[in-house]
Amino acid sequence: MNSLPLPGQGQRECGMVFDVSVAMTWVLFLALFPMAFFWLRRAWRIFIKRNYSEVALKRGEPPANPEKWAPIVGMLNLAAGGMAVWVIIGVVGAFYSYETWSAMAGVTIWGKIFADLIVRMQAHPFTLGKKKKK
Repeated sequence: MNSLPLPGQGQRECGMVFDVSVAMTWVLFLALFPMAFFWLRRAWRIFIKRNYSEVALKRGEPPANPEKWAPIVGMLNLAAGGMAVWVIIGVVGAFYSYETWSAMAGVTIWGKIFADLIVRMQAHPFTLGKKKKK
């Protein structure tokens, strides 16, 4: 595409076009703030306050022994929250290109989702057959 104006035309404006990809980029970047806050707050509750009420929840219920899973879940939340803060600092400081920081954010979010799923499935084992009455 020719960026020079045609004869008889004035100076052509070159600016950013607001489209779906720009909107999704802003959504991804702005979503990092509350995610980092909640993940770091959960790590704080697990490690500092020794509150295990949010460890490996399945349908709102903690596992039978949340103390066993607390270090894993705490480290997972600390790592994901720290990575989100790292990406925020990298974007604000213009240390990373768009491809780099969006990949880092995406891998962090999806990794946290899948790791939480794995920990939850290990903490609440799947039983086959009829449930036994206690």
